[in-house]
Amino acid sequence: MAHFAKIYRNKVKQVIVIDDSFEENGKSYINNELGLSGEWIQTSYNDNFRGNFAGVGYDYDKVNDVFIAPQPFPSWILDENWKWVSPIPYPTDGLLYDWDEDNLNWIKKY
Repeated sequence: MAHFAKIYRNKVKQVIVIDDSFEENGKSYINNELGLSGEWIQTSYNDNFRGNFAGVGYDYDKVNDVFIAPQPFPSWILDENWKWVSPIPYPTDGLLYDWDEDNLNWIKKY
């Protein structure tokens, strides 16, 4: 299945799935056959291209041709793979943690 994101003012407004047989002419198929107007850009469910799989509310960076998720916390930075990363790596002890933005650290969930 092929996935396409509707872009308006560099924001993802909708994501749809079409049959792979229409992928090559996806934009034309979406506009003409499905009757859905607007700018449609293909996105990859497996993050194989355009940085991230597009989601509603994501930004579309036309210069770099990538989709970028909303920044989860003010302290997180965008890495070279277009992923948001915390200033302190997630613990690797197998426990579950939540990010504490006030203290800029991970806290155990339970």
